[in-house]
Amino acid sequence: MALPDRPAERHRQVAGLFTDRVRGTRSWDAPSPVAGWAARDVVRHLTEWFPGFLASGAGIELSRGPSADEDPVAAWQVHCEGVQAVLDDPETAHRELTNPHTGSLPLEAAIDRFYTADVFMHTWDLSRATGQDDRLDPDFCARLLAEMERIEPVLRSSGQFGVRVEVPGGADVQAKLLGFIGRDPFWPGR
Repeated sequence: MALPDRPAERHRQVAGLFTDRVRGTRSWDAPSPVAGWAARDVVRHLTEWFPGFLASGAGIELSRGPSADEDPVAAWQVHCEGVQAVLDDPETAHRELTNPHTGSLPLEAAIDRFYTADVFMHTWDLSRATGQDDRLDPDFCARLLAEMERIEPVLRSSGQFGVRVEVPGGADVQAKLLGFIGRDPFWPGR
């Protein structure tokens, strides 16, 4: 099932799948495919980096829940609902996010490009860490991979992605995307 094109609806589906994985997590200390991270760290990453990005670039303050250390489920839920409320707000269509590295973009496009895509990719990390279904939408995998390959030197120099992991030539698009972002798509997980 392909993800919708509208940023608010795409976030609703992508974040909904991540929410399912958060609720299905039994061990928050389980190691994740991101070196040095446990399952809890995946939630921490998503709930901690984006509020500052949104506040500094668009002047929007998200509600804060407990920390991922205190209650990762509640931390994610409060955060996720806050982001969805921004996307569902009719005024979002008239706002921009400005960042010295990305320039000015319509707010919903910035959220979609930088945040929703991050949630999508980290869904695999949490799923694999916790032994849950780790399949991602193949069409969106292909889209993200094509977009990121065009700007690979910029992405690699940002320090936000690991060293590319080579995958077999016949690998599916999900494995190719994961390898591109520095994950071993065959990481054994739990």
